[in-house]
Amino acid sequence: MRNKLIAAFACTTALVSTGAASAADLGARYTKAPAYVEPLFNWTGFYVGGHIGGAWTNEQFINNGNFSTFGDLVPGQGFRQRNSGVMGGAQIGYNWQANNYVFGMEGTISGLDNQGSFRNTVFGPANDVFSWRANVLVTVVGRAGFAVQNNLFYIKGGYAGVNNRLSVTDPVVTTTGGQTHWANGWTVGAGWEYGVTRNWIVGLEYNYAAFGSQTYQLGGLSGNYTFDAKPRDIQWAVVRASYKFDAPVIARY
Repeated sequence: MRNKLIAAFACTTALVSTGAASAADLGARYTKAPAYVEPLFNWTGFYVGGHIGGAWTNEQFINNGNFSTFGDLVPGQGFRQRNSGVMGGAQIGYNWQANNYVFGMEGTISGLDNQGSFRNTVFGPANDVFSWRANVLVTVVGRAGFAVQNNLFYIKGGYAGVNNRLSVTDPVVTTTGGQTHWANGWTVGAGWEYGVTRNWIVGLEYNYAAFGSQTYQLGGLSGNYTFDAKPRDIQWAVVRASYKFDAPVIARY
């Protein structure tokens, strides 16, 4: 009888050991999958890039001199001309993102091909020929936008400056004169950007700028043929591409 009890106990112990080993094998075979990490596009960081598009300049010049060698316009008379051309340049800036809101500062420098000429026919077809040119545009602006993952919709505003030249030629008295001034003004704009990858951004943008007038001395040796001139406004639309330097990765669990 005792031998039977010992045999039954040994059999039971073997079965329990085998079950425990099987349970251990099952536990090792099935493990919990790691939590899914969804990356979010992060707009925070410095960026540099370039832009290209078209610009439209509305140039205005009004005679403010009492007498002149050319003498074809009385004070208060003048002209306005609009012309367009290709523009392109570079941008550099920094964005800071808080939830869906993005704030930043940006500076741009652009070369533009806006120029024109105008023949003054007040006293006949062979009188003064005016020429103007706006060829360098600089902006320093603040930006504010709303981000929807890889999309950023923003507005901007701040300082604008442009290099502007006005000159005149009179074929009758063979006299010429001209001056170049830096015109200061303000600008506003709006745009859309898209994060193609973690670092590369493309976008579209439209801007408007207005400038104050300055006095241009065009009288040559006479010294009294003066104009109040300015780019009354410049508008431009461009496509942009920027490289954003790495910022800390944001993850959501």
